[in-house]
Amino acid sequence: MAEIGSRAKRPDDPRLLTGRGRYVDDIVLPRMLHVAIVRSPHPSARIARLVTDAARSAPGVVRVLTGEEAARLCKPYRGILLHYTGMKTGAMLPLAVDRVRYAGEPVVAVAATERAAAEDAAEQVVVDYEPLPAVLSPEAAQAPGAPLIHAELGDNVIYAARMSAGDVDRAFADAARTWRRRFVVGRHTGVTLEPRSLVADYEPATRALTVWISTQVPHMMQAVLAELFGLPEHRVRVVAPDVGGSFGIKIHVYQDDMAACALAVALGRPVKFVATRRESFVSDIHAREQTVDVEVAARADGTVLGMRAAITAPVGPYSAYPRSSVVEGGQVLRLLPGPYRVASYDATLRVVAQHKVITSQYRGVGHPIATAVTEAMLDTIARDLDLDPAEVRRRNLVRPEDFPYTSATGLVYDSGSYHASLGALLEAARYDELRKEQTLARRSGRSIGIGLSCFIELTGPGAQFYGIGGAPISGQDGTTVRVEPSGGVTVLTGVTEQGQGTRTALAQIVADELGVPIEAITVVSGDTAVVPYGGGTWASRGMPIGGSATLLAARALKDKIRRVAARLLEAHEDDVAVESGRASVRGSPDRGLTFAHIARTVHFRSNELKGLEPSLEATTHYANPEAWTFTNGAHLAVVEVDLETGAVRLLRYVAVDDCGRLINPALAEGQITGGIAQGVGGALWEHCVYDDAGQLLTGSLMDYKIARADDLPAMELHHRETPAPAIAGGFKGVGEAGTTGAPAAVLNAVNDALAPLGVMLTEQPLTPERVLRALWGRDTTRS
Repeated sequence: MAEIGSRAKRPDDPRLLTGRGRYVDDIVLPRMLHVAIVRSPHPSARIARLVTDAARSAPGVVRVLTGEEAARLCKPYRGILLHYTGMKTGAMLPLAVDRVRYAGEPVVAVAATERAAAEDAAEQVVVDYEPLPAVLSPEAAQAPGAPLIHAELGDNVIYAARMSAGDVDRAFADAARTWRRRFVVGRHTGVTLEPRSLVADYEPATRALTVWISTQVPHMMQAVLAELFGLPEHRVRVVAPDVGGSFGIKIHVYQDDMAACALAVALGRPVKFVATRRESFVSDIHAREQTVDVEVAARADGTVLGMRAAITAPVGPYSAYPRSSVVEGGQVLRLLPGPYRVASYDATLRVVAQHKVITSQYRGVGHPIATAVTEAMLDTIARDLDLDPAEVRRRNLVRPEDFPYTSATGLVYDSGSYHASLGALLEAARYDELRKEQTLARRSGRSIGIGLSCFIELTGPGAQFYGIGGAPISGQDGTTVRVEPSGGVTVLTGVTEQGQGTRTALAQIVADELGVPIEAITVVSGDTAVVPYGGGTWASRGMPIGGSATLLAARALKDKIRRVAARLLEAHEDDVAVESGRASVRGSPDRGLTFAHIARTVHFRSNELKGLEPSLEATTHYANPEAWTFTNGAHLAVVEVDLETGAVRLLRYVAVDDCGRLINPALAEGQITGGIAQGVGGALWEHCVYDDAGQLLTGSLMDYKIARADDLPAMELHHRETPAPAIAGGFKGVGEAGTTGAPAAVLNAVNDALAPLGVMLTEQPLTPERVLRALWGRDTTRS
């Protein structure tokens, strides 16, 4: 295939061949352009002057796009979900106009023939800023007289909510003890192996836009691009090839991506944008930054009677589009009761704007925060009442006979193995022996800690998550399965491949249903022009929704194969068995036809079908008939804390996870292991640190530490299988389980190690500095 920008030549003719069959010597196909972005160095400032003359005349530059020019091509957009009543946010544009609201916000986009030329020209753009006061903390944002991030909104509160159930006042009055703590979780981000990237190509004659993009949600991006650029949706094609990791980072609409698409539309030429690692740190969404003030009440035996909480979630200057930035806080609000029988609950949530990078959905979306807070409070109860932490959990977990269980926040836990998973964990980890070993280690001067974590994970949601809020995010997914004339099977799926092994798992489902070898199956995903409409990959929905759609499509195809074979074999279809790539008459295995024979008949000799539809293809669309299904798990971490340096070393990690019916244990374990690694990283090291001027100090992998292989022990992973009762295949999600359980297990292990010294840490990450400060000053507050 000729490289873009080369001359299109016939092998036997040196001249160029145009689309109309005429030869023209001087036509050259448009070369792909490369984009560089000029970003704001200030967290809050007015753009006083913008000079682009030198950049426009720089070598190789084809176009310099300013905010006002981009605004004429792309509509403003706001990340608001209608079912979050009262939510408000400022509007975003591809490039800032008049004001910048976080350090890293795109201001100018430069398109040039080479990336280096674009970057050189970007350095010649002159922007004069008038710095304005920056609002960085939620306290400052809500203070009287605070600078308004969006003056038209009246204040800096994006959303506020309250949830109550039971009689909280009575629960606290009847309690033997109450406990109150403040937990702070630091910002972190996804650090995907492959940065965000795209190639956009616009054809003015047909108003057709094609975007190859590193995304989890091709159909959502198709709808968004059509809406924002005023294009017919059927003229927008989005292709998401194999994506090198996403973790929720790639389900959002980014300003620089829209700027690159605006350049493609303006120029009618293919445009490429790839974020550098440094750009990723100041443009990829951040997550997790929250403060949770929590109070629990319990009987003397450790039974929890009630819980109060106040959650504050600063989310940057805008609410992310189109999923919003309120969902993570909303998840914490709903998930704090965890897998426990907490009847009385009262909690508030305030989502606040600030002059930092936008935060939004990232792997786990609130689960790790809620789990860490609740699990740490259970350990506090156990420690103060001189009870074993495992026993406190046994006394509070939802019991098998309670399912389906409606939590105090209205979530319906459809099924699970809460007690059984905890029991399996304690057995696998040799919990009683571990406690004895810990005692011996402490006598020798070592600070060893053991931490438990029981959790739930909301997976496979439908329209209740986003669709009812007006976002163009599908809660259903479709799969097409067909037999080709060769006898091979092609699967077209709306679920995307992010490295989690989706294609392998879907191929296994089809192979099992049709009885064909997995090598005979080709799975195609990520192309809106090819695959059925679907929601893509998010919220651990790939197998519950996409897997179920594939299962039902394979079964529908199997029925078609049986009907066609029955006609060709002159048998009743109930007497035809479909297995091992053949359809044969039961009891007469010699009377059978291969899939290839049947398919060739359908495609090439359909006259033999005598009225049957000449098709060996089936498409099924599937949505969870319930709101969601819940995965559950129990994890255990063993750590050693160096009291001289404050360093925490993870010695052992044991996990039991129940993700419903398992399709491929190896893939499930890969997801769990990766999730644990990210969860441990968030608990111990990962932190997007800002200074008092609103500048990100951890803007590269030199400063932002993620978990490495030598930081982690070999994971000891175990499974239970409780099929989801409402899901076609009984599947549940597993992609976020490790990330959910790990921070709580590590936090509890560190606090268990430090408990003899009277220290409890409640701020993550648990850096050596924080450990030492707590040990020296018994002060765990933020610096």
